[in-house]
Amino acid sequence: MAACSTRAASPADLARLRSLLADTCEPTAVPPEALLATALNLDLVRVAESDGELVGCVTAEAPAPGHARLSVIAVRDGHRRQGLARRLLTEMVKELSRRPAEPPLISALARAEQLAVMHLLLACGFIGTRVMRADGPGGAPHLHYQYKSRVEYIDPDSRHLVPVADRRQLMESLSPSGHAVTALVTLGGQPAFEIARFEQDDPATLQSGEAAAGIAFSGSILAAITFLLGFAFSSARFPDDVRLLLIAATFSTVLSLIVYASASGELARIRSNSFGKIMKWGNVLSEYGGVLPFLISLPVTYAQASGDPWSTMVLAVLLSVAIAVYERSEFSIAHRFRRSLAETALTLFTAASPTVGAALVAADATSWPWTIALTVTLAVRTWLYLFRRGAEADIAERRQWQLID
Repeated sequence: MAACSTRAASPADLARLRSLLADTCEPTAVPPEALLATALNLDLVRVAESDGELVGCVTAEAPAPGHARLSVIAVRDGHRRQGLARRLLTEMVKELSRRPAEPPLISALARAEQLAVMHLLLACGFIGTRVMRADGPGGAPHLHYQYKSRVEYIDPDSRHLVPVADRRQLMESLSPSGHAVTALVTLGGQPAFEIARFEQDDPATLQSGEAAAGIAFSGSILAAITFLLGFAFSSARFPDDVRLLLIAATFSTVLSLIVYASASGELARIRSNSFGKIMKWGNVLSEYGGVLPFLISLPVTYAQASGDPWSTMVLAVLLSVAIAVYERSEFSIAHRFRRSLAETALTLFTAASPTVGAALVAADATSWPWTIALTVTLAVRTWLYLFRRGAEADIAERRQWQLID
């Protein structure tokens, strides 16, 4: 059997998409043609293709800004049980989460007897939050699922099992705030839901703590840069270009402090939901305008103070390795955004800058080209994360929820 490739669907796929849905879905489950056309225009359809034939798809709709509702998940008979539906759904969720605007709420509805669909949704990071009553007497209720986009914790001692067939108990178990379906298990040979209680966070307290931590961190970096800048002005041998780099770092760090203070004001007024965007500005300006220029300038300062080229180069190489390891870790700002090849090259140059700068100063060579290149690199990275990337999210290594230790 030929391997399947997946991609975003285009309006030209409308006819083949309708044929796929007609062959794999009940007539009542097939969206109208106008709704499919709108979804294609909004890039809300992903398809799987094999030998030029569409063999699977995931479609969604946008009923409101900031909300995407999955409408159909379909795979042809000969390609089922191969992980194709999970692959398509995972790619759809990832693509929606990467959009420049605020990541939308991604939801889905599934009937209680659709065990395969529920298995798929739960395996892809969705949780069942409430039971939706069906129209008409005896109608099968639907379970509302939503994608959990941020890390939350569940209490392991609060979990309990509810048979899928016990609809009354299911509705009662999901009534309290914070309770959700997190797994589908087998109980006595019959399918059952695992209901868990999520710990309720106080967003205002968490955001207030994050803003305070940002202000404290930037204030500490500003004090260190100011001290280093004072040494630079007191030394007649200190390169002028590095002095300018430290002045720019001082300005950027002060700017990050202003941004963090603005985030605190945004939190206090609670007029809009822009706290995350403001914090992104503060984090990026603090790291690429303050922290990295300060660290890269340290070997230059040591070279001026000690006059020993060998110890200077050892310090510079160790600092370059430390920056490279940090850039690849999950603690760096860059880790919170998707990367490209050009960005990787900028990261490598940033990590190598302490060694290059220290070597130029130790050899009494002209360091202006290095300073200009470093300034441009940090400016480009700042512009990239502020204007060309979305929110600080999509950390693939983390689970959507986990147990409290």
